[in-house]
Amino acid sequence: MITTDRRSRRDSLQGAGQFKTTYGADQAVFPVAQDRVVVAAAVMAAFVVPPLVASDYWLQAVLIPFLVYALAAIGLNLLTGYAGQLSLGTGGFMAVGAYSAFKLATAFPHLNILVVFVLSGLVAAAVGLFFGIPSLRIKGFYLAVATLASQFFLVWLFNKVAWFTNYASSGTITAPDRTLFGVVITGPNSTAAARYLLALGLVAVFAVIAKNLVRGRVGRAWMAIRDRDIAAEIIGVRPLRTKLLAFGISSFYCGVAGAGLVFLYLGSAETLAFDISISFLVLFMVIIGGLGSILGSFLGAAFIVLMPIVLANAPHAIGLRLPVALQKQIELMVFGGLIIFFLIVEPRGLARLWQITKEKLRLWPFPH
Repeated sequence: MITTDRRSRRDSLQGAGQFKTTYGADQAVFPVAQDRVVVAAAVMAAFVVPPLVASDYWLQAVLIPFLVYALAAIGLNLLTGYAGQLSLGTGGFMAVGAYSAFKLATAFPHLNILVVFVLSGLVAAAVGLFFGIPSLRIKGFYLAVATLASQFFLVWLFNKVAWFTNYASSGTITAPDRTLFGVVITGPNSTAAARYLLALGLVAVFAVIAKNLVRGRVGRAWMAIRDRDIAAEIIGVRPLRTKLLAFGISSFYCGVAGAGLVFLYLGSAETLAFDISISFLVLFMVIIGGLGSILGSFLGAAFIVLMPIVLANAPHAIGLRLPVALQKQIELMVFGGLIIFFLIVEPRGLARLWQITKEKLRLWPFPH
């Protein structure tokens, strides 16, 4: 016999008694009322608690990069996880967004910073559409090599053409001071809390847009192309338009993330900040978090950002003193081993592990 407390717990997890009378209600992002309450509370806590409680270190070194990389991971996940188009040019598209935001912010000082971010994303989307043209004829490994060429070309372009840096002798771009509702939101005079709130707001809005996008006609077309492109074309899905749309929207997200990387996280950067390593880093986030999952983008970004910090502080926590060079090598080995472990345990990523956990909770106390 299941006790009353256990029955109520099971019913709350399963949403017992919540009947859907329309397709819209049944296909909602969070069809169970308890999920909506939990997510709404978590979002409100994210906006209120960290600015009041977290130190500048946690805001600047952990939470802001997590949000920036999560946005880039969402963009790559739309392209690779949902549309099935491999890409290694994420760093280049982020560079396009960063340099576009810098040029717009310096050329038009009175332009709203939110408009700057959106316009930089649109510029990155246009570049992504151009480099996405080969996807009609090639796919898989060959497409990854083509996007890798875009990565090297874009970084080379920004490194060689001084106009993009306003002819700065140092070759770096620096985020200028910009205000939003009377508060300095970017630049050297901005606070970590203000930049965190702006990053959180951007990620929250674009995550909701991405979630609704993949649930609609566009998302179904992407998944049809991913699963079987020839069959998708037979049933009426246009491959070129669908693939180019995936490249454009993905590049838009990566461009906004690149602008956030400079304006909200680093403050100033050079082309080295957008080299091939950042493309692989975002790809690891998508693979570890889970392909074809918006939640997986957040989980993968959290894993990649937090795990090096945990590994760096673990020896000091147990009183073990190691040479810095040896500690860095151990961190790399442990980090790589953990990635392999998670992929062996669950190739579909952390999002799948979370889904399995929820399914077991729904059947508690008799999971199978």
